[in-house]
Amino acid sequence: MTEMSLYSWDSIPEEQVTEELGRKLIWGKKIMLAQISLKKGCIVSSHRHEHEQASFVLSGSLEFALPDKKVKVEKGQVLVVPSGVEHSALAVEETITLDIFSPIREDWLTGQDSYLRRK
Repeated sequence: MTEMSLYSWDSIPEEQVTEELGRKLIWGKKIMLAQISLKKGCIVSSHRHEHEQASFVLSGSLEFALPDKKVKVEKGQVLVVPSGVEHSALAVEETITLDIFSPIREDWLTGQDSYLRRK
């Protein structure tokens, strides 16, 4: 039998990664959810990873820079970034996203996510 877990975002402490970016994490064996809060003007530096990523904008908007174009993702929209695709993001306004990753981001759990911590 598979064990299930129930979580409430309200009970998960927010990690303040930088002055402009905070996150809450929930993960299982093969999937990770991240509720990410970005202040207006926050930049997530260009990076790539093996994980598939779906970024669901709950409020605000982000502008993603991909290798061949820029994509503005607004409230209610989801951008799926395939494994290995380089990308960066700019918070056009104060924004909250739900990012979903598969497999889980071991680099986030072990603190090896220096690209997020750059000023």
